[in-house]
Order: sequence, then structure tokens, then C-alpha cells
Amino acid sequence: MISHPSRHCTVELQALPSRIGQVRRIVSAQLRYWHMDSLIDRASLGVTELLSNVHRHARPDKTCTVEIELLLDRLKVSVHDHDPRLPVVADAGPLATCGRGLAMVAAMSESWGVLPYDAGKVVWFTLPTPAAAEPAAWERRPHLTAAAPDRPRFTEVALVDHVAEAHRPEPAPARSAVPG
Repeated sequence: MISHPSRHCTVELQALPSRIGQVRRIVSAQLRYWHMDSLIDRASLGVTELLSNVHRHARPDKTCTVEIELLLDRLKVSVHDHDPRLPVVADAGPLATCGRGLAMVAAMSESWGVLPYDAGKVVWFTLPTPAAAEPAAWERRPHLTAAAPDRPRFTEVALVDHVAEAHRPEPAPARSAVPG
């Protein structure tokens, strides 16, 4: 099920690899719709990591809900699953092939956390939205101003040959490549 209220989007799914890619595309499309393109890469990375954790660790099933909310000055991304075990940020060694997901989420987000929720938990992160002083794309319009009457609308451009006649080399005589 997918819902798209104006500042909220919820997707219910089974955290399988093929579905994780679909959710990443849904998140990207929703952020474009909200004119938050600058958040797409980080939000996609974060939701991928959280869904990968559900796929790898959640029991008894892989069913979860992804929720993205556009709040006043931040984007909140949450993943709810049915596993009550809380995740722990691993101290992955330099050669480890996994165990860095939550550390990456913590590094790229403004804040993150985990809370027990019903029979499971919710893991969330936030990203700051672009500056509130910057108008949204649909509010930006070109400013049209009338030209001042004392200023010409067009400027004449003349091509000037800067080489003096005395220094101009003589053209070479034409020669044919064909003998005769």
C-alpha cells in the first residue's frame, strides 16, 4: 500500500532486494515532487541501509513500513518492522564486508535513532531541508523589467581589423597541384 498525502508518504513492503530498489525509486520520485532534489542521494542511501538491515536481521518476517515525512525544516525517514530487537552500531574492522550501515546513516544524517514500537521497532533518521529562505521552485519566476528609455535595447557591434595595412603580408600566388 502506498499513500501520498501532501507532506507524507508511506510504503508497506517485504524487505526483499528487488523491493528495496523499488522503494528507493519511490523515495526519489517523492522528493522530486516536493522539490527536495538535493536530499535524494542521502535519503536513498539511508533508506537502502535501513531496509537492508530489515532484510538481513528482522524476525519473524521481513514485512516493514517505510515512512517519509516532510516536516517544517527537515525530512524524516522511518522504517518500522516487527522485530523487537534493537540494532547496535557495529565497530566494523577495516576488512569487514558488513556492519557499517548504521554508522553510515549516522554520518550522513542530521540525527537518527531507534525506538521500540508495538511488537517491533522503528529506526529513523532526519536530513535538514534546503534553506527556508530559498523559495520553492514553483514560487520562482523571472523578473521582467521594462528597459529604461534612455538606454538602447541593442548594441551595435562592428568588426574591426586591428592589423595595419603596412604590416599585412602579401598573398601568395595561387598554384595548381596538377602539372601543366
